[in-house]
Amino acid sequence: MVLPFFIMLWAALPMTYLMFARPRHDPQQTAMMGRNTLATVYVVMPLVMIAAIRMMPQGHFWLFFLLAVIVATDTGAFYCGRTFGRHKLYEAVSPKKTWEGAAGGTILAVFVAALFYRFFRLAGLWSSLTIALAISVSGQIGDLVESIIKRHHGVKDSGSMLPGHGGILDRIDSILFSAPVLYLFLVFM
Repeated sequence: MVLPFFIMLWAALPMTYLMFARPRHDPQQTAMMGRNTLATVYVVMPLVMIAAIRMMPQGHFWLFFLLAVIVATDTGAFYCGRTFGRHKLYEAVSPKKTWEGAAGGTILAVFVAALFYRFFRLAGLWSSLTIALAISVSGQIGDLVESIIKRHHGVKDSGSMLPGHGGILDRIDSILFSAPVLYLFLVFM
């Protein structure tokens, strides 16, 4: 399952060529090429991995697992953080996120994985719980990275296509970081 690697290589080659083959050294051009390359790696690669997961045996169940764990993490983090949150996770980047919320999200994600094991048996119990833990943590990291990117650019939301939800990237930031984790787990499982 090296397909995502080759697709990314194919997508990155033209940008790499343009970045290094330019006869003049324009800092703005170099910065733009760097942003374009980062956008390709940050958004396209995880989406390609999602497509690759879908093509795997039981891929649709694994994608459902991924989404269920992410939703459980977000839901658990929101309610536990709101109810018990006292210690800020990373106040400079995301002032409302707390350690208690992160723990609550992770616990609910592992519980959802146990339910998946009970009903679908996609993998062994410990494998299911371990991958849920990894997906939950990587999803929360993805959420923080998205917050860092927004803070760096001085914006509150990453777009306006989804009113009240902060934009497309705000909705899929956890998926962008956790899909590669699930993909690697499935390839090496």
